[in-house]
Amino acid sequence: MKITDPFAEFGSMLFDESLMKERLPYPIYKKWKETVAKEDSLDRNTADAIAHAMKRWAQENGATHFTHWFQPMTGSTAEKHDSFIEPGEDGKPLVRFSGKSLIKGEPDASSFPSGGLRATFEARGYTYWDCTSPAFIRDHVLCIPTVFVSYNGESLDKKAPLLKSIDAISTAATRIVNIFGDKEVRRVTPMVGLEQEYFLIDKRFFEQREDLVLTGRTLFGAMAAKGQELEDHYFGSIPSRVAAFMKEVDQELWKLGIYAKTEHNEVAPCQFEIAPIFSNANIAIDQNHLTMEILRKTADKHGFACLLHEKPFAGINGSGKHNNWSLVTDNNQNLFEPGDKPAENVRFLVFVCAFIKAVDTHAELLRMSSSGAGNDHRLGANEAPPAIISIYLGSYIENVLNSLMGAERTVEDHPDSSFAPISGLAYIPKDNTDRNRTSPLAFTGNKFEFRMVGSSLSPSFANVVLNTITADALNEIADQLSDLKYRQDIRSKALEICTDILRQHQRILFSGDGYSEEWVEEARRRGLPNIPSFIESVSALTSPKTISLFTRNHIYTEKELLARSEIMSEQYVKITAIEAKVLIDMTKTEIIPLIVKEIRNLAETAANLSKPAAYFARQLDRLNEILDRMDKMVTLLEEKDREIAGISDTHERGIHFYHEVSPLMEQLRQIIDEHEAFCDKKQYSIPSYEDMLYHSH
Repeated sequence: MKITDPFAEFGSMLFDESLMKERLPYPIYKKWKETVAKEDSLDRNTADAIAHAMKRWAQENGATHFTHWFQPMTGSTAEKHDSFIEPGEDGKPLVRFSGKSLIKGEPDASSFPSGGLRATFEARGYTYWDCTSPAFIRDHVLCIPTVFVSYNGESLDKKAPLLKSIDAISTAATRIVNIFGDKEVRRVTPMVGLEQEYFLIDKRFFEQREDLVLTGRTLFGAMAAKGQELEDHYFGSIPSRVAAFMKEVDQELWKLGIYAKTEHNEVAPCQFEIAPIFSNANIAIDQNHLTMEILRKTADKHGFACLLHEKPFAGINGSGKHNNWSLVTDNNQNLFEPGDKPAENVRFLVFVCAFIKAVDTHAELLRMSSSGAGNDHRLGANEAPPAIISIYLGSYIENVLNSLMGAERTVEDHPDSSFAPISGLAYIPKDNTDRNRTSPLAFTGNKFEFRMVGSSLSPSFANVVLNTITADALNEIADQLSDLKYRQDIRSKALEICTDILRQHQRILFSGDGYSEEWVEEARRRGLPNIPSFIESVSALTSPKTISLFTRNHIYTEKELLARSEIMSEQYVKITAIEAKVLIDMTKTEIIPLIVKEIRNLAETAANLSKPAAYFARQLDRLNEILDRMDKMVTLLEEKDREIAGISDTHERGIHFYHEVSPLMEQLRQIIDEHEAFCDKKQYSIPSYEDMLYHSH
């Protein structure tokens, strides 16, 4: 029997470093390596040689076009395809791909959001090759990862700021590592692992729901008799149809060199998760965008619709994108591992304390960076963290920090009665604590898991913020240590700095139940921000504190931050306005006609009976009463929508949508769901939660 290797095609559609080394003349390969290491620009001859090798490889794999693949501020990816073919001097077709075409493109792309960075008539936008992220082939197109900037050089995308933040955290972390005596380290890389949650429902149900098609979530729907109470879906046997889908997803990801490692049923019915192996932040985020695209396209081939919205169904789990973040040196030291030497122990404390300071100082910014309109429906319930930012370290590390401050240990979790804060660090086990699913930021052995990020969002901005705020805190510490020459003085001063940080910022540490009302009150007492909506968090982007943070670290200019604030507010307004219009439309054209038909059928049936049961009168009264309430609520919603549309300031309009339109939508939903709960299911033509969640696989 012939045995096939399922991993034989791994990386076959990826023009990675090993392939460059194989296909490029060594001087060209060496020049590229030096360019990446020094963050320099390629000369024309080197670029032409790389472009030629890339084109030949792409042609061998069936590619006929190339594109500069970029991440505009819509949060998704964009591409414009150009064929390799050009007319030759003799008029015959010539296949050509120059270094100039590789390095720079001009996609125009004037309709992408710019937040005022360029006027409509200033259409020029340029893409530049990100040579740190490998090119790949998708659907016979050579895709070249690029940044996207305006004519004047402002960032119009999510990748350029990410690359700047990666450099910022590398520089700051390397300073600290060098100060502690490890002079060989020249670079520190933020490593990211992104767990992607999603729902799969039958495509025929999806296509019958206007709300799912146009908004990505159900705007109404009565809960099925069974939800996720039994948790029988979680880690359960994967349905064969879903398993076939997952197999193809894995194969497509593996071709692109993406180490898709884990897949399983999540808690909610029809919910699943896929997780890759960690990679550097830039590549991990590129790969997450590809993963989302492949999930959607592969689902369609298998008769499914892949729902990436954070809360497609009310009352059950929403979907997140757990962002696991760590810092690793160029000689493979994880800086969030304590090590087994005193100097490494203190260095670990410095990195943990810098992170604590960073998160407490910029909690509002972190809350905003991880969210969008969809995440408002998810946060705070069904295993999603609350909107209040806090850090969960686990009792062991909390004891270490408390001891450092001279406080009492909180939990007896170490057998050594002579426990000391520095020596004790060497004993931290890999899984030193149980996971706290209610914590937005949890330390999980050698990394921090940021659980707030929404499933549909680009993870780029959340990582820009994590990188930048930590770099800023590390630089502040490095400035205080840089003049010290002796190792013991450095250690003593570092412990003093850590102690000061903990005393000032320990309010951000919380080990309890983040869902409880007690925590809301406790967080208020501590002075922690509790921002319930994404639109209210957007103002954090243009606060003096945030502007100073990003400008002094050279990530964004003030103009770029103002533009992003405008874009985020505008996107929120557009999303919520579409949802309101869809709900109004479905109520008027689908729900109300269903109720009218039901009333007519009941009345006709009762009229044909010599002695109709009292049930008919009660049911008719109930339906008429619901119809009246529904009609009044639709009218109120329409009036409020028109009223708010007249507000000129985009952010202010978004605030009004959240506080005035969203509650009306929820009230209308409750009326619709009330009707659905007792209506004749055979007459109810809209797919129900029971249909979608229990009859899709």
